[in-house]
Amino acid sequence: MAAAKILVIDDDQNLLELARTRLEGANYSVVTALGDEPAVTAAKDGFDLAIVDLRLAGQDGITVMEKLHAVHPEMPVIILTGHASVEGAVEAMKRGAYTYLTKPFDPRELILQISRALESRKLANENQRLRGLLQEKYDFANIVAKSDKMQKLLEAVSRIAKSDSTVYIHGESGTGKELIAKAIHLASDRKDKPFVAINCAAIPESLLESELFGHEKGAFTGAVRSTKGLFTQANEGTLFLDEIGDMPLSIQVKLLRALEERQFYPVGSEKPVSVDVRVVVATKKDLVEEVKKGLFREDLFYRIHVIPIMLPPLKDRPDDIPYLVDHLLKKISSQLKKNVKGLTPKAMQKLMQHDWPGNVRELENTLEYAITMTQRDIVGDELILQTKISTAASSPEETVQSQFLPTPGSLKTLKEARAEFEKAYLIRLLEMCDGKATRAAEIAGKYRADFYDLLKKHEIKVADFKKSA
Repeated sequence: MAAAKILVIDDDQNLLELARTRLEGANYSVVTALGDEPAVTAAKDGFDLAIVDLRLAGQDGITVMEKLHAVHPEMPVIILTGHASVEGAVEAMKRGAYTYLTKPFDPRELILQISRALESRKLANENQRLRGLLQEKYDFANIVAKSDKMQKLLEAVSRIAKSDSTVYIHGESGTGKELIAKAIHLASDRKDKPFVAINCAAIPESLLESELFGHEKGAFTGAVRSTKGLFTQANEGTLFLDEIGDMPLSIQVKLLRALEERQFYPVGSEKPVSVDVRVVVATKKDLVEEVKKGLFREDLFYRIHVIPIMLPPLKDRPDDIPYLVDHLLKKISSQLKKNVKGLTPKAMQKLMQHDWPGNVRELENTLEYAITMTQRDIVGDELILQTKISTAASSPEETVQSQFLPTPGSLKTLKEARAEFEKAYLIRLLEMCDGKATRAAEIAGKYRADFYDLLKKHEIKVADFKKSA
């Protein structure tokens, strides 16, 4: 790693030489400037940190610091001052200095403050980078939505984002429900607070209550320490409850109370916890029908069905397909480090004519397979929709299940059929995902560790499904 570059500005040549000796001894790259004018000229070369004397012959150090910040706004500046000018140094900190040291300064203290300033800048840059990546991935502008239906939907989303009302997102699997939930969060006043998500269908009933509300030490077997639940982790932010239609009735009661009172009791606790959380829920199920069947509480339905958003399936917005293809092509090509520039007209025609039961997720998987397999810089139609998934199936489960429907005289025991189906499902899933266990676990609605347990149970090796280089 290159040494950090430090600019030292003073009108005392002896101090400049002392600073150079000390800093180079600490493995920093040092440039000195005798006065303010040479300093501003030198700063154009770019530095990681500047050390500025508060009292320069030609100009005060605060003005010089502001000139430096005009060139490099994020560069930390350490002010050097005499004991009589501490008040001025404090003013410098109010106007953007990182800290100040009084002369004569302790060289060890100077090295310490430089180290802290550089680390602080590094963290700030990393946070900015991560926020940029998050915005790039989830900002409205990057949700591919050119069709009238999606444009109107995003207009509605942008209006409701600023409120704290509960949002109800309904859509088929693969339509991007979590993407919309994250966009709502980032467009809200809570964007700098946590976004916490949970898939209610992926957590066993015995664990879901603890996951949501936390538990006290000793609340149940294995509770060796107190744990904060997702409601607490999302305090002041947004809690996304995906597949809420699969939440057990026993948990629905406690969720309703938490939404109504904005407080709850962790498992095993007699002390209520209050939270300030914006809740967004999503489901692919028709909850009105679930209410009629007695599988979902009517009072909870009305509590969460405040601002409904209906995500259209991909087959109902074919105008978006070319734009989605272009977006996904660039994304996947970059991930796979391949220079694939586009699709042949016939390949695009096949994509436009398909009804996409798996929606955008199926389209992404289709393109990932095609981009992986092509040996050219363009994808031909021979690589499009090669997977043998019935267009009537909406999930891998339904596809594999159709292969195991018994015929008269060939019935197996339920245990045998379940094990056979489970193994075939896992194999098909890994084939679809090219051995990417994380993605396969996500599609299966399983935690990664639980998914690996299933693979071990059926003696399936992930490595057997990874594409060779």
